[in-house]
Order: sequence, then structure tokens, then C-alpha cells
Amino acid sequence: MTKSLRSPRQQRLMDLLIAARHAKGLTQAALASRLGKPQSYVAKYENGERRLDVLEFLDVAAAIGVEPLGLLDSLKP
Repeated sequence: MTKSLRSPRQQRLMDLLIAARHAKGLTQAALASRLGKPQSYVAKYENGERRLDVLEFLDVAAAIGVEPLGLLDSLKP
């Protein structure tokens, strides 16, 4: 299995996180503030410039207010 910032599953995860953020009415800046990070942190993972590790993913899901397991279920092959 190759790791890629542009793999279809990675892109699907980013799309799910972006959709969840939009559904909660959050801007990148507002989410970054909740995470205690700069806005560029959110922009970079949303644009595929960096990957989130598992702990970062859990933090992002919590900051958005979504269930992380529900997002992950959507990614099952």
C-alpha cells in the first residue's frame, strides 16, 4: 500500500472533513481557533498539502463536533 497525499481515500477523508466543517457553519479560521492552531494548519490538510495523523484527526473531528467513527466508516473499502 502506497502512501499518497492525493490518494482517492485520502481525498475522500478531506472532502468529508470539509463538508462536516461547512455543515457546522465553521470557517477554516474558526476551526483553527478551536484547535489552537493557525488557519494555515486547516488549509494545508484540506488542500492535501499534509496528512493528519490519527490523534490530529480525532482532535479535528472533536473541534468540528462530529463523530470520528462515522467519518471513518465512510472510508471502508
